[in-house]
Amino acid sequence: MLLAVDVGNTNLTIGLFEGQRRVANWRLKTDPEETVDGWGALFHNLVALAGLRMAGIRGFIFSSVVPQLDASLSGMAGRYLGLEPFQVTAATPTGLAIRVENPAEVGADRIVNSVAAAHRYGCPCIAVDFGTAITFDAISAKQAYLGGVICPGIQVSTQALVRRTARLPQIEVRKPCSVIGTNTVRSLQSGFYYGMLGMLDGILAEMLGVLGEGTSVVATGGQASVLAPESQHVQTVDDGLTLEGLRLIWARNRT
Repeated sequence: MLLAVDVGNTNLTIGLFEGQRRVANWRLKTDPEETVDGWGALFHNLVALAGLRMAGIRGFIFSSVVPQLDASLSGMAGRYLGLEPFQVTAATPTGLAIRVENPAEVGADRIVNSVAAAHRYGCPCIAVDFGTAITFDAISAKQAYLGGVICPGIQVSTQALVRRTARLPQIEVRKPCSVIGTNTVRSLQSGFYYGMLGMLDGILAEMLGVLGEGTSVVATGGQASVLAPESQHVQTVDDGLTLEGLRLIWARNRT
């Protein structure tokens, strides 16, 4: 089996693959203080709950945007799996040419998503990831990563407003029954929902104007289901996009 892990600022996305088939997956909170032994206990428990064994894991690949966790996660691979860890970076051979000014600045998660989007949905394409930040990544018809757009995520935006205002409550962002709110909570829900939806479709419209007709648009991430179904441009919501990207990169580099 292959253990694939994406370490995000807010969440961990974890998957187990048997060949091309994903046999288990989890989404957990990221703990920036996690240790080698903490990782070992975490993965041991998850694998056991899935009715599987750590001894069956023959490969380990991860991407990370939390540098302080890279060493402990890599250490876990050696101590608990007896494996050499494979960390995805901008220098990793992926089949995509990185056409940005400084490839080292590109988050590993964005590369992983782009690889999976290009493979599953064809090129040109746009991958939108609803995480701590909302990222838009553009892949050309010639399978080149062109860069993209980074915006504040849904939770970041709502939490920032609540912290800076004395009387506004924390809310759940979801589609309101009417765009015109009749109380504070509904007004906030309307503002965030339609504000974020307008931002999503506005940015996609501009990017589609650059990439041209026939561009596929896929959304992923923990908050994708909130906005993507109402978007004029998002064609598919793919919760497994990041894990599939990790699997594809592993298959390309395993030799």
